[in-house]
Amino acid sequence: MTGVEEERLLTTGEFARRGLLSPKALRLYDRRGLLPPDLVDPGTGYRYYRAGRLATARLIVRLRGLDMPLATVAEVLALPGPEAAERVAGYWAAVERRTASQRALAEHLRIQLGALEGIDEMYRIEQREVPEQLVLTERRRIRPAELDEWIPAATARLEAVAAEHGGVVAAPFVVYHGEVDEDADGPVEVCVPVDPARAAGLTAPHRTEPAHREAYTTITKAQVEYPQILSAYDAVCAWMEQHGTRRTGPGREVYFADWAAAGPADEVCDIAFPVAG
Repeated sequence: MTGVEEERLLTTGEFARRGLLSPKALRLYDRRGLLPPDLVDPGTGYRYYRAGRLATARLIVRLRGLDMPLATVAEVLALPGPEAAERVAGYWAAVERRTASQRALAEHLRIQLGALEGIDEMYRIEQREVPEQLVLTERRRIRPAELDEWIPAATARLEAVAAEHGGVVAAPFVVYHGEVDEDADGPVEVCVPVDPARAAGLTAPHRTEPAHREAYTTITKAQVEYPQILSAYDAVCAWMEQHGTRRTGPGREVYFADWAAAGPADEVCDIAFPVAG
């Protein structure tokens, strides 16, 4: 019985109805090579489909229900089952990352357009003491679009040097010595702390970061995206102004988590300012 069903040819209308497709969508998938007909009558131009291909039609409908682009749908259809499942999982993980980033951006815009209204509810500001640190450094002038590539690359270079001197001993951080936006380029400095007792023979650029008190807030990976990260900076600055706390140094981002392993909602970074004790 199954063999008969497999061989049976369905008209375009019946195939579309049973495959949960509109005739228009079926024509589109034909043009894109996703679901071409099994037979085209040379005299009438009518198109026919094997009933056994209904499973593919329904799969396409479900993939499109994820807002999956047709090019990605084609990739899934071309893969064997387990690999197709992995491709769907990878696509959806990317959607969730993008959604988390957009959610953070929407919050940033709400706060920005509301003249910082509600910023106290979104960010918890705390203080801490930071000891003196010997840090390897890499510094350059840079635009916002370059930060995502340069910061991890510079950190990796400095961590490689640190490995020759006992390794990294505290969370790497990025200091913004000037504004970084569409009109200004910093400069920005990546800092990787190392053990002073094992720094003999160190020739790479380095300096001592003085001990200080910090006001800071912790943000998620999604909130690190530019420009929503600016809301966290605004929150700390607003807190300092509200409490009459004097800033004593430039703002910085302290990256304390494994960035690659972190999900969009995982906390990965502190936005901090040195302040008077």
